[in-house]
Amino acid sequence: MRRFLAALLFVTAILTACGAPRAATPSPGAGTLAANATLDANATLEYITDGDTIGVRVHGKVERVRLIGIDTPETKKPNTPVQCFGPEATKYTTSLLPAGTRLHLERDVVARDVYGRLLAYVYRSDDGMFVNLQIIRHGYARPLTIPPNVAHVDEFVAAAQAARTDDIGLWARCSG
Repeated sequence: MRRFLAALLFVTAILTACGAPRAATPSPGAGTLAANATLDANATLEYITDGDTIGVRVHGKVERVRLIGIDTPETKKPNTPVQCFGPEATKYTTSLLPAGTRLHLERDVVARDVYGRLLAYVYRSDDGMFVNLQIIRHGYARPLTIPPNVAHVDEFVAAAQAARTDDIGLWARCSG
């Protein structure tokens, strides 16, 4: 699995460096939308699975949602030990998204992963905070880019580099 992830990250880096095509989704910059922007809530938080997977109610149905572009350390993956900083990442995501939080979900090119989870960029509806970016910016996740869902790859990579440079979150606690 580590070799697979290393190979995936290598390919992602090459695609990024070579100018892989990007979706036309606008970037919200700085982690939130402009103060005068509004987001229609199209989902409500039901539960947190771990740092990068949540459960939301969309159109009356509960969906598992995987946050696009980030990878938090594992806490609940079968046959995998709890990874360094995994519980902290889950706790941080929970602090950002209490149950009942109104959310705006944006999709990229591919709508679902191989596990059937909805793939989304997640924003809090009340203040427009870009949750995926906030998690990575504060050192609770690494970038995980799986083309063609690449709309925010540059933001995620820059945020992770800043967190690593500042030695915060998992960058301060976990080696490798």
